[in-house]
Amino acid sequence: MTAPTKTALTGVRVFDGHQLTDPRTVVIDGTVIGTDPAGAREIDAAGAVLLPGLIDAHVHLHGPQTLDALARWGVTTGLDMACWPDELVTSLRKATGTADFRTAGLPAIGPTGNHARMPGMPAEAVILTPEDARRHVAARVAEGVDYIKGVAEAPGDGGPTAEALQALVTAAHAHGLKTVVHAVTVGAYTVAVGSGADFITHVPLNGAIRPEDIATMQAGHQVVVPTLTMMEGILAGRAPLTGLLAGVADLHRAGIEVLAGTDANTQPGSPHTVAHGESLHREFELMAGAGFRPVDILRSATVRPARAFGLTDRGAVEPGLRADLVLVDGDPTTDITATRKIRAVWCAGHQVTPAVSA
Repeated sequence: MTAPTKTALTGVRVFDGHQLTDPRTVVIDGTVIGTDPAGAREIDAAGAVLLPGLIDAHVHLHGPQTLDALARWGVTTGLDMACWPDELVTSLRKATGTADFRTAGLPAIGPTGNHARMPGMPAEAVILTPEDARRHVAARVAEGVDYIKGVAEAPGDGGPTAEALQALVTAAHAHGLKTVVHAVTVGAYTVAVGSGADFITHVPLNGAIRPEDIATMQAGHQVVVPTLTMMEGILAGRAPLTGLLAGVADLHRAGIEVLAGTDANTQPGSPHTVAHGESLHREFELMAGAGFRPVDILRSATVRPARAFGLTDRGAVEPGLRADLVLVDGDPTTDITATRKIRAVWCAGHQVTPAVSA
């Protein structure tokens, strides 16, 4: 990792959110993207493509090493969906020269669902009533979280009641925070969608999302983070991924916004371990298998999550924004696997040694 300096990338084509530009010069001026190349160290980037730093819309952070792993694979922002205790979050927020993150802190879960059985899950995470949900939100707000995470289960599967999840969402919105709700079964999806959450993470493992739920998502402009990489790992050797890919394709055709996220984690008790950083590139490949165009996939990990989560200082290669950048060989707007061919990464202007792609 090198400290931010003034650097000019010359002759580089830039993904502007829709297509590649003609070759141009992009200036990294300290921690932001600048405009004046005078006095800059020049890097000949002819033949390469410059992407905005990638955003993984579903990760789990366990320490600084997970931020570093994200950064090495060009993931300059991770949206964490459960990180505790608060002291760990506080320490991670002090990290520099690596991936940035936002977090939900401790999630809200039910008393006997899968999350309640995870080693180390605090009892404080369990919500039984709407009042519990309101207290949970107040506690997370006091900790300074960036959004609220809840876990939906099908009725009878040990999750929070529908009323408690609805209260969680209402309380979060009253505090100006968005909400993310986990759902991995058809019944849980109905509960999650009915809660009014802004984001639903995962897709059902046991069948297709109900048409009426898709209609509700359309009307409510709810956003989905399918985490196909995690789903692939859970289903490995048990069932083909074809049905899940078809379900995500249905969401896309219905006009529901889909963001790229992986559920990257090394959490004990998790149904599958997902590598931080590299897994986002696998997510891209699975999204391509669901019929997404490469340009749409790139948008799902740059401008769209930045906009959806209110990250106004990133997601594009524009003057004044954070110098979160990924330089790759090849053309990822026509071949999404080119995102693996990383030549250089910058996190807020700090140059990071990239991973060596297999």
